[in-house]
Amino acid sequence: MEFILNKESEFALDVQSGLSAINKYLPSKYFYDHRGDMLFQQIMQLPEYYLTRTEFSILNHHHSSILNPVLDLNQSFNLVEMGAGDGLKTKILIEYLHSQKVDYTYYPIDISGNVLNHLKESLENKFEGIQIQPIENIYRKALKEKIWDNDRPTLLLFLGANIGNFVLDEAKEILGIIGQALSKGDYALIGFDLKKDPELILGAYDDSQGVTRDFNLNVLNRINKELGGDFDLSKFKHWPVYNPVNGECRSYLVSLIDQEVHVEALGETFQFKKAEAIHTEVSKKYDTDELCVLAKESGFEIINDFLDDHEFFTDSLWKKM
Repeated sequence: MEFILNKESEFALDVQSGLSAINKYLPSKYFYDHRGDMLFQQIMQLPEYYLTRTEFSILNHHHSSILNPVLDLNQSFNLVEMGAGDGLKTKILIEYLHSQKVDYTYYPIDISGNVLNHLKESLENKFEGIQIQPIENIYRKALKEKIWDNDRPTLLLFLGANIGNFVLDEAKEILGIIGQALSKGDYALIGFDLKKDPELILGAYDDSQGVTRDFNLNVLNRINKELGGDFDLSKFKHWPVYNPVNGECRSYLVSLIDQEVHVEALGETFQFKKAEAIHTEVSKKYDTDELCVLAKESGFEIINDFLDDHEFFTDSLWKKM
């Protein structure tokens, strides 16, 4: 059998490392392929998944206030977005920029080329003359390469609480890299999911329809499809847990039986004990004190926190010092 990816691919190497670890793990970025992209679109429509709705409300109500600081510079600028996805929320900002006839270039960054192709096509169909340069890459590499590097100011978007997909030390690293990638006076708009009722948080990662379960299991499906794995998905259970002390909601795939799984492209068989877990995702929730510390340590000052009516979420506007 011939597989899409080989033993030396990044995916294969990460699977090798994760499944060989004492505490098994698989990076959540591998949830996303064509099927994973569709599942995440479904997740954003779920009644339990409050994050998308709340951020939509923030951007709808505050888009002009969010954009005014960079527009007040009265010059063309770079609009860079990390984890652009389908761009639904960003289109609120782009709609306003289009109505104001602003000169800017949009640089959406995403690991999924499939998503970027759809985003570029939909934006070009809706906004005549839009300048868009998609970047298919992971965050760290895109920020270090920064192909938008020019003499123009930059507004960087990191929406959707994507920063929460990193544990605190990793989040500090990413924010530090963002700080290094931006110049003095540049802006960053970062979405943070805030600490709240644990039941509300847990429900967002354990929906009644099982879509989030299928989304997490898709990483095993990708191993089967792309690396010749023989995972039986019915023998693993999706299990999210929330810790209200550190604000981390973690998702696991728990083996229901003693079993072994062979991955042909790696030429290896991995052993799973009954109740052994694979850590697949973290989604950290923050409080406002933590945001102040993160901004300062990353070389920013907080200009404004734009909150929804329930104060579930904030899009925090930072300025590089």
